[in-house]
Amino acid sequence: MKKVRNAIVGLGRIGSSLEDDRLREKPASHAGVIYAHPECDLVGGCDIKEKKRRAFARRWGCRAVYASVEEMLEHTRPDILHIATPPQTHLEMVKKALRHRIPLVICEKPLAGTRLEAYRIARLHATGAITILTNHERRYSEDYKRAKRAVDAQHFGTLRSITAKITMEQRTPLSSILWNDGTHLIDALHFLTSEQMKVHAVHGDLSQAEGSVYILGIAGAVPVMVEAGAGRDYLLFEIDLGCDSGRIRIGNGIYEEYRSDESPYYECMRSLRKVKVEPERPGMWPEGPTRYFTGMLEDALFCLREKERHPVSSAVDGYLALAVIDRALRLGTRALREYRALKPQH
Repeated sequence: MKKVRNAIVGLGRIGSSLEDDRLREKPASHAGVIYAHPECDLVGGCDIKEKKRRAFARRWGCRAVYASVEEMLEHTRPDILHIATPPQTHLEMVKKALRHRIPLVICEKPLAGTRLEAYRIARLHATGAITILTNHERRYSEDYKRAKRAVDAQHFGTLRSITAKITMEQRTPLSSILWNDGTHLIDALHFLTSEQMKVHAVHGDLSQAEGSVYILGIAGAVPVMVEAGAGRDYLLFEIDLGCDSGRIRIGNGIYEEYRSDESPYYECMRSLRKVKVEPERPGMWPEGPTRYFTGMLEDALFCLREKERHPVSSAVDGYLALAVIDRALRLGTRALREYRALKPQH
């Protein structure tokens, strides 16, 4: 069977080098998942930095490396282009893929550097001119898929509330953390609830590079609170789903289920009891990997073969996550400006 030709533009961490992180689940990069998949060939890589091109060629045995994406597309003619460049270049890269008649693009998150650019990418996907996936990897991860099945089937009753947190170690403006990494969190909320979050209020200074900002909103009929923090001594990515008769806590390295039971602490009351999570089949998660990157590539391969298939994580999903964040940034900026205008001057 003819193998699917894959090329990558952007040979940095997510494009290639995260594969050498000893602690990460593998595959952990675009190059790694292509290399590991029996139906795919890695036919080319592109980066403006020569050092990255050399490292990529040496790591993957791929000699077709280029400084120009136009040259790479012309010479390698991939079926799938993986875009792992900075977000402000994504629209330009998608347009180049369209000009070279590349049928499918996998675009790293965030989908673009601005809401308008993200909308333009999503429109190209929506017209059918090109199929564009957004690598919101949690949609493909077995733990998040299990959580979604539990929510949809109401295994723990009706979903009543969501609290979510993302905190980063580096001292980076909270607005940047929301845009660049919060896109994963917001999209995960959309995936788990099958609803788009509507932002009602933002509390905190988005320009600060430490502390926290709080976003309040609703997804369907479910109240949502999101905390984004910076300048911590740890990375945290976590979602807590509160239901009538239980709770699901999910995040990086975390998956826990709790069910209501007779309380061991108080008479005539009930408490949450942790439930043991068993694999659906031997060797599957949690015994085996979550397959977050593998699932993404397999979705792309299905879309390539079945033209009517809608991606699990499309450019439209990527846009909707950024639309929520863009509104939060605008509301937060306005609220802070109003507060400062009313604050007594000393």
